[in-house]
Amino acid sequence: MRIAAIKELVSRYSIDELIQAEEALLDEREPAIDLGPDDPGDQLTHISGALDILRDVQEGADPKAALRKFTQRVRNSIS
Repeated sequence: MRIAAIKELVSRYSIDELIQAEEALLDEREPAIDLGPDDPGDQLTHISGALDILRDVQEGADPKAALRKFTQRVRNSIS
């Protein structure tokens, strides 16, 4: 997981665009958006993180706080 890749997706794409890209990857198709050079598994992780952050922001969260919340949840799941 690369935080920089997640932040870029958050800043460049909408929730709908990310959902479409996620569906394309799951169907083993080429996504319509640029997801960077990472393998498809990492790309799915980045999309999932970006969607989580964008949904928090949509509900009124500060983007930086939403990113911190996501990364904290990932750290907790690893521990």
